[in-house]
Amino acid sequence: KKKGLNIAGMISNDIIGSPTGADGERHDGEVRLFANGLPALINIKSPELEQIARSGAEDDTPTHELRRYLKDTAERYAAGMSVRLIARPDRFLRGSDHLSFLERGYPAVRLVEPAEDYRHQHKNVTVVNGVQQGDLVQYVDFDYIAKVARINATGLASLALAPATPRDAGIEVVQLENDTTLRWRANDEPDLAGYRIVWRDVGAPTWQYSRDAGNVTRFTLKGVSKDDYVFGIVAVDRDGNASPAAFPRPWRPQK
Repeated sequence: KKKGLNIAGMISNDIIGSPTGADGERHDGEVRLFANGLPALINIKSPELEQIARSGAEDDTPTHELRRYLKDTAERYAAGMSVRLIARPDRFLRGSDHLSFLERGYPAVRLVEPAEDYRHQHKNVTVVNGVQQGDLVQYVDFDYIAKVARINATGLASLALAPATPRDAGIEVVQLENDTTLRWRANDEPDLAGYRIVWRDVGAPTWQYSRDAGNVTRFTLKGVSKDDYVFGIVAVDRDGNASPAAFPRPWRPQK
């Protein structure tokens, strides 16, 4: 942070050993993703918080956009795996390394196995009332760990291949109307193909609708009211690689 490095996001894989819960039930095709960036903005007293609160976008911090992106790429490319989004920074009474990134304003998330068996976490290797305690290799499911590794790989590769998230995204709030006009600053990538507008119902966890806007920096969605939906702007290159969405903040012309 002191060097001003542009950190696009941080992914913590913490407690990713097995899909089998304490009851013996397996959840082999699932992983949990904890992500909520709002507390970080409160901690660092970011002016971004006021803009987010004013526009009802508590679920659209950069951390929230990262979680949507990881879920989309995982379920698109990592066959047989689903990502369950949980809009919290972490579990109760627990914490991971991503929290220190969140506290400094960086997008950061945590992947966790679907059903934890606390007998094999942070325990001395011993037997209590006939039950084995401790983090032993016999309780590690390496096939499952490989599946979670693929989720990381697909997300990181997609981020690396994609254009940068559009900057200075705004939603025009100039007059009362039933259309939505969005604007943003042009990306610098030489292979940029254009931009895509995404939107969803207020309260929906992931993007539901999309429309390609072309290689422009301003676009109007006719008949789609900005009062009824949450919007995002995605940059797309000529190979079809897409960036995480940029949340457009209210925009008015300077007087």
